[in-house]
Amino acid sequence: MANCGCGDVCASDQMRESQGKTLKLVLAINLAMFGVEATAGWLAGSTALLADSLDMLGDALVYGFSLYVLARDDRWKAISAFIKGGIMAGFGLFVLGQAIYKMLHPELPIYETMGAIGFLALAANSVCLYLLWKHRADDVNMRSVWLCSRNDIIANSAVLIAGAGVWLTASQWPDLIVGLGIAALFLRSAVHVFADASRAYRAA
Repeated sequence: MANCGCGDVCASDQMRESQGKTLKLVLAINLAMFGVEATAGWLAGSTALLADSLDMLGDALVYGFSLYVLARDDRWKAISAFIKGGIMAGFGLFVLGQAIYKMLHPELPIYETMGAIGFLALAANSVCLYLLWKHRADDVNMRSVWLCSRNDIIANSAVLIAGAGVWLTASQWPDLIVGLGIAALFLRSAVHVFADASRAYRAA
């Protein structure tokens, strides 16, 4: 880096290049897992799996926005974070509505599918979290991305717990409770991202 003759500019370019490669990889992983989880959640009648699949789709959108603003200024990155927070809040409200619908129209989820897909999603998101770890403190853009990935690990673990609960109780309530928990996680994360974005926007 010292030989490139451009100092901080060269270091900044190298960091953006590294961020871009990481974002493209985790974007591909999340899009693939959204398709798998959404299909499995629909077939299994699982609110928790559907919620987790939306988490995957939300992350894919987040990574896409993050790629778009990667080479832009801090103001654009803050605006991107606002959009990400809006996506999280929207998905949280959707899952909340889905859970209420299931309360009114009970359906026992297929716990075997929940367990198998839950393990697959946990493995995929563990890879994403590992890839994003080194970028978690780069800027508000990458911090919001890392928070999304961290939430995925929590949501995946909760889906596995829900599957075990459905198996043990022969009831849809463990699935619904986890689905509501994931919705709350969406909404809580949205508040944090909005707060980070507000500070970054004012600073920019």
